[in-house]
Amino acid sequence: MKVGFIGLGNVGSKLAGSLLRNGHDLTVFDLNKEAARPFLDKGAIWAETPRKMAETVDIVFTCLPSPAACSQVMESEDGVIAGLGPSKFWIEMSTTDANEIRRISELVIAKGAYALEAPVSGGCHRAATGNISILVGGERPAFEKVLPVLTTLGRRILHTGPIGTASILKVMTNYLATVNLCSLAEALTVAKKAGMDLNTTYEAIRISSGNSFVHETESQVILNGSRDISFTMDLVIKDVGLFDEIAKEHGVPLEISPLILDIFKDGQERYGPRELSPNIIRRLEDACGVQVLAPGFPAEMVDEEPEEIGAEVFPKGAEGRRL
Repeated sequence: MKVGFIGLGNVGSKLAGSLLRNGHDLTVFDLNKEAARPFLDKGAIWAETPRKMAETVDIVFTCLPSPAACSQVMESEDGVIAGLGPSKFWIEMSTTDANEIRRISELVIAKGAYALEAPVSGGCHRAATGNISILVGGERPAFEKVLPVLTTLGRRILHTGPIGTASILKVMTNYLATVNLCSLAEALTVAKKAGMDLNTTYEAIRISSGNSFVHETESQVILNGSRDISFTMDLVIKDVGLFDEIAKEHGVPLEISPLILDIFKDGQERYGPRELSPNIIRRLEDACGVQVLAPGFPAEMVDEEPEEIGAEVFPKGAEGRRL
């Protein structure tokens, strides 16, 4: 299959890199052509427009920063939909609004093409090695047709059900990660003020019931001082806001989520929308007159596990059941 990839940002560039590294015939597009230069130098093809890409490839992946950006790429005169036809695939890898992806999917299906959503989870360091997890929503037959391609992008592939289900689950996982980040910022700052050794504190959390994926990744770059996980405060506000909207739509009276939004809106006002999200701890550092730092931690996360071809995973208790 010929594959196209639109959106070569922090996550998209890593995913496109996995496609190219695994031998796929790759065409790329980004508003910034310089972002595509490393791919072009390695043999990828440049598409002049999203429409031209869709006309020449079998699968178009999109990985974009917002629902509005996705709509522009898909629905403009030179957009993806204009170039789609029977038996082609559109696969949206962005973290986006479930209702919006359902709406655009209907337009794709009307062209005779297949529509799938495939948001990823696990961090840029795992996206770079092809070891990230992928949640996939859409019709099962379409999912099975592209599964061999998805297994070169991620290690664990979960079919979540109809279109929209993966987007809902993705914003839920991002919400949970954000809650964990805020609680870790508080815990590490309290440890600092209480005179604890922060290297020992990190290890105590890691081997205890308080451990988490977020601690093992984001706490390290917090303590290093780089705070760099290639994710920013404006994106946190977008994702938690999407989670909040799902809850409101279904009448769930949330208590924690609104507080998290207030914390990050305050952080964005203080430090700017493109401030790295782990730097939410600066609000506490500034208030307490401390720096939560420790030696020996990396400036950015690197996935040290070898790349493996991925495989489909099934919900616990439903092994073998097709959604």
